[in-house]
Amino acid sequence: METVPQFFRHGPGPFTRLFVFILLSCLLIAEDTRLKYFPQFRQTIGVIIFPLQKIAYIPASIYDQIGEFIASFYLLEENEKLRRIYLDNREQLLKLHALEAENVQLRKLLGAVQQIETATKTKAVLAEILSTPRDPFSHKITLNKGSQHHIQLGQAVIDDQGIVGQITQLYPWSSEVTLLTDKDHSVPVQVVRNSLRSVVSGTGKNDELELRYLSVNTDIQQGDLLVTSGIGGVYPPGIPVAAVLRIERDPTGDFAQIISTPVAGVDRNRQVLVLALVQPESNESQEIPAIEPGKN
Repeated sequence: METVPQFFRHGPGPFTRLFVFILLSCLLIAEDTRLKYFPQFRQTIGVIIFPLQKIAYIPASIYDQIGEFIASFYLLEENEKLRRIYLDNREQLLKLHALEAENVQLRKLLGAVQQIETATKTKAVLAEILSTPRDPFSHKITLNKGSQHHIQLGQAVIDDQGIVGQITQLYPWSSEVTLLTDKDHSVPVQVVRNSLRSVVSGTGKNDELELRYLSVNTDIQQGDLLVTSGIGGVYPPGIPVAAVLRIERDPTGDFAQIISTPVAGVDRNRQVLVLALVQPESNESQEIPAIEPGKN
């Protein structure tokens, strides 16, 4: 009998194989349900093949890390771009707020100009503060207007609230203002409530003025508004100067210590008004109403 070569031999038929695998599957299901041996076997196999799984996942992990790095790079770039846009917008917003505040201040100054020119027949020139003193013991500021802008020595400087100081140094395109708080500066004033006349002087301290040489029984109260009296012809009459802050009366002394605080301040605005010198009149001066601080 002729034999068939080994590589031409056929195994069991398809139905036989199907039956065997079905039977094997049923046996495995029954064993997994009843005997519980295969879970432990699977765990053992899992422990054995775990390093192989990690090695197999290395290419995918590297691919994911590269994708995350590229994505993070683009996110950082986009974040930096958004940050620049935010800072630009923030800067523009701050400039807008500053311009709004400056516009409000200019409107107040315009109102003060109209009120002062109507009440005192005095012309005013708008000036901008170029520099303020860094030294706490210096009480001088610099303006951007000088002799080329018809500014003169001795002219009064005000803001929308009241007197700021006086021109004491003059240059062609700038000028120097001595503030009220300077210890060598004095302003003739009167009390609005009772028209009491006096002189307020700087103390060399910020936001502090002093009424000197007033007796202990002087009729003055805390909160009284002091305005320029117009005596001397330097300051137009009726412009607010200071408000009485505190009064110390010593019965054993001859004079009361009266401390007031300026109603104006260079730390609250950038623009001021320079007033022309008031020439003294030969005839009797008229009563001029005081300018209320903050009222336009």
